Amino acid sequence: MQMWSVTSVVKGHAEHFKTILLGRVFHEEEAVINKKLPKELLLRIFSYLDVVSLCRCAQVSKTWNVLALDGSNWQRIDLFNFQTDVEGSVIENLSRRCGGFLRKLSLRGCQSVEDSSMRTLAGYCINVEDLNLNGCKNITDATCQSLARHCKKLSRLDLGSCSKVTDFSLKTLADGTPNLTNINISWCEAVTENGVEALARGCPKLKSFISKGCLQITDKAIYCLAQYCPLLQVVNLHGCVSVEDSGVSKLAQCCPGLHNVCLSGCVRLTDASLVALAQHCHSLSTLEVAGCAQFTDTGFQALARNCRLLEKMDLEECILITDQTLIHLAMGCPRLEKLSLSHCELITDDGIRSLGTSPCSAEHLTVLELDNCPLITDTSLEHLITCHNLQRVELYDCQLITRAGIRRLRNHLPNIRVHAYFAPVTPPPNTSGSRQRYCRCCAIL
Repeated sequence: MQMWSVTSVVKGHAEHFKTILLGRVFHEEEAVINKKLPKELLLRIFSYLDVVSLCRCAQVSKTWNVLALDGSNWQRIDLFNFQTDVEGSVIENLSRRCGGFLRKLSLRGCQSVEDSSMRTLAGYCINVEDLNLNGCKNITDATCQSLARHCKKLSRLDLGSCSKVTDFSLKTLADGTPNLTNINISWCEAVTENGVEALARGCPKLKSFISKGCLQITDKAIYCLAQYCPLLQVVNLHGCVSVEDSGVSKLAQCCPGLHNVCLSGCVRLTDASLVALAQHCHSLSTLEVAGCAQFTDTGFQALARNCRLLEKMDLEECILITDQTLIHLAMGCPRLEKLSLSHCELITDDGIRSLGTSPCSAEHLTVLELDNCPLITDTSLEHLITCHNLQRVELYDCQLITRAGIRRLRNHLPNIRVHAYFAPVTPPPNTSGSRQRYCRCCAIL
């Protein structure tokens, strides 16, 4: 029976003893409960259950088996918790069971899933809108070809870490899924600017483009995204080392609705990129630029003046910024909640004072990361006492921070989490032993 194929998804997870007891109860009172609760109501109840609960209900009685495995209850499925058990046959049985009802499916981490299973799914589940294949390392361009042929309503697709996917996938998706709004091709290292160009031309409704670690994406790809996808709101180019200022500037000019931008690891970028974002993207709320070592106070000053909705900023290893950046952020970004300044070695207590004593920090700041900021002292912690919503502070390798300073901060903010590291005290030299530590030559030198 197909029931056993579906319930194999949760093999080893069901509590067999409880299932047996529950089965006895409902077997004895099956007629009564079916009279009391119409099938439509039971179906409605089952629609709120997860995969495990549905499979357990399917084992209670014949009536519940039919109701629990009704396709209408399988519109949104997440098999991530069962990735070690999910085989291709399970996906195929689920596809036949769900059919046109399936709208959202997550197979994240299901490494045994292959193109043949996905071909079956695409053929049966033509109304799927949201598909997560992140980490399904065995799928290839054939899967995207099947999706493009059958799943015209597909709007969200996650292909992260699908290393066998190439430009051909993006070209077929561009031809077959014009309603695509969100795509993730992170770590698809075979994808180049040609694939991105085809995708941009065929999917003008794109709102989210994530391509972390795609080393072959260049400014040409970014130009095409900017030109053909003006609705973009989320762009993640983490580690796209070939991207330069001209690409980011074009993106900012053509996509003013950008609110979440990650440029971390784009080492060629300069302040020109920040200035362009400041001039055109006033809705910016999240900016990640870790490792962009050429950014200076000038770029962040421009952002602070124009992007007052900024809430999250990752400035780790922006090694040229000084206290001036914090002064401008404190004055210009009243909604700032999370800020990372790790490895920004020019930041001092004065900068933290400007940030910590600003009205915005007192109301909104929840996370502050200061790892490897060697000039930070306990005085900085005193400036953070008025940040009543502060939940976490990172202080690894801040050599001038002491345990006493952390205790004083916790006295004022008892619920705060402080992550710090203190090197163990160097043991004193052994003076009692008779064995000489150095030879005569070393002692002389």
